Amino acid sequence: MKQLLIGGRVWHADGSFTENDSILLDGGQILATGAECTRYDADETVDITGMTVLPGLVDVHTHGRIGFDFDEASQEQMLAMKEDYARHGVTSVFATLASATQEQWLKSIRAIEACGYDGIHLEGRYLNPGKRGAHAMELLTAADASDLETVLKEIHVPCHVTVAAELDRDGSFAAKALEYGATLGLGHTCATAEEARIAVQNGVTSFTHLFNAMPPLHHRDGGAVSVCLNGAGYGELIVDGVHICPDMVRLAYRCMGKDRTVLITDSMAATNCGDGNYSIAGRPVVVKNGRALTLDGIISGSTLNLWDGVKNLMAFAGIGLADAVACATINPARMVGIDRTVGSIEAGKRANLLLVNDQLDICRVILHGETLK
Repeated sequence: MKQLLIGGRVWHADGSFTENDSILLDGGQILATGAECTRYDADETVDITGMTVLPGLVDVHTHGRIGFDFDEASQEQMLAMKEDYARHGVTSVFATLASATQEQWLKSIRAIEACGYDGIHLEGRYLNPGKRGAHAMELLTAADASDLETVLKEIHVPCHVTVAAELDRDGSFAAKALEYGATLGLGHTCATAEEARIAVQNGVTSFTHLFNAMPPLHHRDGGAVSVCLNGAGYGELIVDGVHICPDMVRLAYRCMGKDRTVLITDSMAATNCGDGNYSIAGRPVVVKNGRALTLDGIISGSTLNLWDGVKNLMAFAGIGLADAVACATINPARMVGIDRTVGSIEAGKRANLLLVNDQLDICRVILHGETLK
C-alpha cells in the first residue's frame, strides 16, 4: 500500500528543511519525496501538518536496555530490546558486544542476527588493559588477526570493530578486519598521536567514545584525541553530561562539525529501568540516579536514549536541530557503511521516520513503513 505523507517539515541530509513537503511510502521503503510523489497514485493520504519529519535514529554503539545486555540476552529478550529502541526513535541498531569469551560472543552473534539487527559492534577483547574501563581484565585478549577471523567468519551482517590499535604492531589485525568488510574504530587505547596516525593509515576511520578510555588531551602529546579533532575520521560522543562535560562537547563539535560528529549512547542494561544492580563486560555495576559505575567507581556505559543525546548536543554545542540530527542519523550510518539504506529521507531507503513536534517530542515512529502503536 502506498501511503502519502503531506504537509510536514522534512529534514534533508544537507542540513536543510523543506516546508509543506511530501513523502511517499511503499512496502517498507521510501518510494519518492517532494514533487516526485505526484508521479504515483497513493492508496492513503495522511496530513502531518505541524510535524517535523526526521529519519529514524541510528545507534552504532549500544550494549542494551530494559534490563538486558547483548552479551547475555536471549533472542526473546533481544526482540523486546529491539522494540524498545524503536519506540524511543532508534530504528537502526548495531548491537554492541562488550568483552566476553569468544564462545559467548559467537552465541550472542547468532542470536543478534536471528533478531534482524542492522549490524554488530565488537567493543571488547581487543583492548589495552591500561584503558579497559569497565571491561574485566580476564576477558581481554591480544589484537590477534586469527582470533578476529574466527569471530568475523560467523558474522553475516555489517560489523564494526573497536581495537586498541597500538597493540596491532604489524597491522595484521586491521588488515584482517578490512578483508572481511568490517569498519574499524580506535578505542580503549593508550595510543600516542603518532600511533593513532598509524592506525588511521591502517584503516581506522573512527574513534570510539572520544575522550573516554583514552589519554586526555595534553599539550606535549595530544594522543588519539588530538588526531581525531584535527580531522581524522568520525568521533563518537556520549552526550549525557556525565561522560563528557558540556564545554568539551562544544569544543569537540567545533572541531568535528556536523559531518564528523557521531552521537552514540553506549547504553547498558539499566536504560529505561530504575536504579539498581546490573552488570556489563563481566563486571558488576551499580546504577544510582541514572549513573552507572563499577564497584570501584569507573563509569560503565550510560542510561541515555539517543534522542535525548540529540537534544543535549543542541544545548551543549549551541546548534540547531538540523545539524544535531545529522550526528545521530546519516553520520553514524556512513561511519559503519549502512548509509545506502538508512540515515536520511531519500527514495529507495527504508521507510524509518520520526515525527516530532515543536517541543521536540517524538509523536510518531514509522518503522519499515508501519506506524508503531
